[in-house]
Amino acid sequence: MRVGTFVLAAQFPGQGQGEALHRAIRSAEVAEESGLDSVWLAEHHFVPYGVCPSAVTLAALLLGRTRRIRVGTAVSVLPNQHPVALGEQAALLHITSGGRFSLGVGRGGPWVDLEVFGGGLAAYERDFPESLELLLDWLRMPRVGAAGERFGFREVAVVPRADELPAHDPAGPAGPEVIVACTSPKSVRLAAAKALPMLLGMHCGDEEKAGMVALWSTAAREAGHSPEVVESAAHVSAGVAQIADRPADAVETLVKAMPGWLRQGLDAHVTVDGRHRVMRDPVAYTELLCAMHPVGPPRLAADRLAATAERTGITRFALLVEGSGDLDATEENVRRLGTEVLPLLR
Repeated sequence: MRVGTFVLAAQFPGQGQGEALHRAIRSAEVAEESGLDSVWLAEHHFVPYGVCPSAVTLAALLLGRTRRIRVGTAVSVLPNQHPVALGEQAALLHITSGGRFSLGVGRGGPWVDLEVFGGGLAAYERDFPESLELLLDWLRMPRVGAAGERFGFREVAVVPRADELPAHDPAGPAGPEVIVACTSPKSVRLAAAKALPMLLGMHCGDEEKAGMVALWSTAAREAGHSPEVVESAAHVSAGVAQIADRPADAVETLVKAMPGWLRQGLDAHVTVDGRHRVMRDPVAYTELLCAMHPVGPPRLAADRLAATAERTGITRFALLVEGSGDLDATEENVRRLGTEVLPLLR
């Protein structure tokens, strides 16, 4: 069982953006001190839901401040950037960190980001498979050229070569680990075709995640991947963790703080084409997350993580720990997760 934190750098009502980023950095440092396995960094643009616009940049900072813990992006939004530029950054972090970097990528949403960065709706709706293919080529080949619908350029040398350092998984390809955020059967099949592990969202319950894992396994076998590759896939389950001595105290902490952040953060999203979107009720969503994830005393938290692992086969977790919105409470939450919950799982 590998337990890590999921860091959004969430800006709660009344807080400054620097405060949110400082809490994000401190939570990652405390995660290493407390024995957790990993830190996963989210990326958002123009909204207080999360004030980190570049997960790879923040990953570079945290890799420099830590010595053991794995740092990954969850996720870098591929339609907003050139796959080669992202591949160069990923290779750089993989090599200079001694292989501690994981690159999570996703499609993002139909947000105004697509207008600002110039990709347009096509980058979101059509071009993600092409972008992912080009990114993987860059991380695994010595020279790369492109002749696709979106990207076209002459063959160039890959510098630095990510595959000069051994892979995170000895059974997998050289270079950094790459995972794909999956929210639909189409994205599950795309990840499976390339034998890339999935990142599954915190809004999904165990039954839905188990179904996505089963679909991934079937699609990976149909794509010709060996049983060993299918069985060793290290998918990641995102969730929420809040540790307290009593279940009611943990739930109260989140229900008091998270709805205000969710309401402010989610309402700030603007679609690129004016399409209608429905926002979840912030209080009901917070209560749902509390019921699904490790929110409560250490034993309850450990039991919920173990139950998810048993039902889904997923043994890697990225847990949102900043749901209180408070620096001191977040640090204590991370410490308790590492020193009180993790030993129960081992």
